[in-house]
Amino acid sequence: MFDPTVFDNLKVGFENTLYDLDNLDELILITDRRDRLEMASMSREFVLQFSLRAHPEVTGEVVLSSSLEAIAAEILEKPDGVPGCRLQLRFAMKIVQPDPDCERIRTILQQSWPQQSIILKLQYVYEEEPRIYVVSAEVYFDRNVNEEQMGDIPELAEHMIDALTQLVALHTS
Repeated sequence: MFDPTVFDNLKVGFENTLYDLDNLDELILITDRRDRLEMASMSREFVLQFSLRAHPEVTGEVVLSSSLEAIAAEILEKPDGVPGCRLQLRFAMKIVQPDPDCERIRTILQQSWPQQSIILKLQYVYEEEPRIYVVSAEVYFDRNVNEEQMGDIPELAEHMIDALTQLVALHTS
């Protein structure tokens, strides 16, 4: 019989919460889903991307990943191992003025996740005028997550929707 790992259980928890917000509540729209097994490193990554229904120009992603070491620690029940997954949240949108807009984006994300590392990355096409920047804002959680955080998933989704709402307001202003 298959015994699901922490990764599998958290993945299902995120899927249930976010697909309910899409299909039942019609608050968000799931725009992409990736579930990868990297054969070279035997790591796993699950990404679920979504946007507010009326605003596809700003996206949010839940990224759940697990390394071979974490999976092995769990399956082999190693006493010194650290089972669990890494959690990352990503937000993406286009901006025109990187300095003020990135500062506003950082402020919005720090309201919901003040203790976490937030990294903003810019990308643009060289020589394209007017210059449009794609900003990817990433929220990194500093510890592994496991089934003990399963009950936090709906609240995390609410914070992401709130952040998306504020980012859409920034984008349209």
